[in-house]
Amino acid sequence: MKLVTFNIRCDCGVDQENNFEFRKPIILKKLVDEQPDIICFQEVMSHVADWLNHTLTEYIVVGCGRDANLEGEQVSIAFKKDVFSLLSLHHFWHSTTPAIPGSVFENQSVFPRLCTDCVLMDRQSKQVIRVVNTHLDHMNSEVRSQELKLIMNKISENTLYQEEITYFMGDLNAEPDSEEMKIMSTFNDFKCLTTNIGLTYHGYFKDNAISLEHDTPQIDYIYVRGHVTLESVEKWQDCIEGVYLSDHYPIMAIVK
Repeated sequence: MKLVTFNIRCDCGVDQENNFEFRKPIILKKLVDEQPDIICFQEVMSHVADWLNHTLTEYIVVGCGRDANLEGEQVSIAFKKDVFSLLSLHHFWHSTTPAIPGSVFENQSVFPRLCTDCVLMDRQSKQVIRVVNTHLDHMNSEVRSQELKLIMNKISENTLYQEEITYFMGDLNAEPDSEEMKIMSTFNDFKCLTTNIGLTYHGYFKDNAISLEHDTPQIDYIYVRGHVTLESVEKWQDCIEGVYLSDHYPIMAIVK
């Protein structure tokens, strides 16, 4: 099974040669070539969600906007429709009132954050898996700690489906040795499939402090709870005539 976490980069029209309109054909070709089974996207603006839904014809794409009216950026999950059936889908917001759309933690940045949480069943094996996708606050370490505690406690709750495997993926905006990431070690039934993957955010290398040689740790992760064998992990570092897939390197884990 191929799993991918992919911050697709919000289409704000400020990336010049890396604007989304120029990245689209490279993104589509990569997804068609690799054929991942599950993709967790972050920074999916509404029109990008429409593009994913119309373009990724072999997938079902689920997600909703983070704002109170369910508009705005999504953390979408795409899964192969001939491989999985959808058993349940819900969203919760990073706040003390996670069921209220658009709600935030105190001291959180201006943007609401949420999780897309779905339970899937493998059509052939009948194995039930859960996939949780998120994008943590980009400014405040203390808020990221609150978000991670909320998410991990939510994931630790039993569901109706007694899933065999749970995947937690996303852009956590935190380096592996940060204070907030220590929270993950308290949930020892989860293991990181992307340990020591190195640089994942590159920002098109427009910041002189960031380079392939620079020891910048990762901020994008794939975690799993359950019995899987990790076969390989790969960063998608494609760059065609100066155009990247995103300002992050998507990460793909192949598991059995």
